[in-house]
Amino acid sequence: MLKNAESVFMEYLAENDLSMTPQRKLIVETFLETEGHFSAEELGRLVKDKSSDIGQATVYRTLKLLVESGLADNVDFGDGVTLYEHAYGHQHHDHLVCVQCGAKVEIFDSAIEDRQEEVADSYGFKLTRHRMYLFGLCPDCRTNKK
Repeated sequence: MLKNAESVFMEYLAENDLSMTPQRKLIVETFLETEGHFSAEELGRLVKDKSSDIGQATVYRTLKLLVESGLADNVDFGDGVTLYEHAYGHQHHDHLVCVQCGAKVEIFDSAIEDRQEEVADSYGFKLTRHRMYLFGLCPDCRTNKK
């Protein structure tokens, strides 16, 4: 049974002699209620809507802690912008990325996952994690190109 995400974060803070400040708590709560892929700036705007006294630097520092604790994952889809998404309690997935409009689709394919394990094994590797991005044109952009 998975612990709740806030408990995982609290344990991480305690293990690293850090405290749960009111600012961190609000940022973590906002992060956990925000689905999809979002930038630190987008999260900062959502946090500012709730409390205007929390600065962007605090959001960045807390996101770093969320990644280190395993609650968040940072992803870069090749455009130089780091986005964040939930990691803890969410099934692993890969991404399809449209090179024209930037649309992102989360995918899971067990055959691809199995094949990645096989390839790693054939080279003597034991996978601990991986990311896969497939780039192309989404249906809307393909239709609009014609």
